[in-house]
Amino acid sequence: MSQFRFVFVVFCFTAVLIFAVYLRSASNQVFYQLCSCNVEQSRLKQELGAKQLRLEGMINPPAISRRLRESPGAGSPDTRQANPNSAR
Repeated sequence: MSQFRFVFVVFCFTAVLIFAVYLRSASNQVFYQLCSCNVEQSRLKQELGAKQLRLEGMINPPAISRRLRESPGAGSPDTRQANPNSAR
């Protein structure tokens, strides 16, 4: 009977160690996924910030006035209709 207990204890100890190794590798995989998601999130935030700055640069009043002055025929509506290639 004591040999059976010894085999059972060794089996349980081995199973616990294998489970601990499994949990550690699973933890490393989750940590890697978390880090890659954080990197992706920061990249998307930077991209969004750049797009917001570009949009604000396009819609602020001095930029609109400058574009209106630079575009040919922007002052008269009939010229704008006659030229379909003008910016809308």
